Amino acid sequence: MKNYLGQIALVVKDYDQAINYYTEVLGFQLLEDTPLSSTKRWVVIAPEGSNHQGCKLLLAKATNDSQFASIGNQTGGRVFLFLYTTDLDQFYTKLLEHSVEIVNEPRQEVYGKVLVFKDLYGNLWDLIQPH
Repeated sequence: MKNYLGQIALVVKDYDQAINYYTEVLGFQLLEDTPLSSTKRWVVIAPEGSNHQGCKLLLAKATNDSQFASIGNQTGGRVFLFLYTTDLDQFYTKLLEHSVEIVNEPRQEVYGKVLVFKDLYGNLWDLIQPH
């Protein structure tokens, strides 16, 4: 038996705002955007070049006060998502061009080069270029 983690739900304020940010700023691909009702959509994104392999993000629009309160803080202030790249410097430049908030500037660690940034909702991401 094989098992794998296919998707992680990311609570967002607005589908279109989130799609625009993750595709235009972070370079993700929109894999699916299927209406499920007049207010709910099944929206799946993944990093460009991932060939639909690995974990994807399911953008889940908040629908109540509790969900709205968790937007940007789904992990209690810890880094939530880890995005790997083959060129951290180029990605860093793109983040700066889009005025993305950099929490920790690029630094070298034993596992590779890393920086921390906030997405449009305040979620913390590690951007990692492994050795």
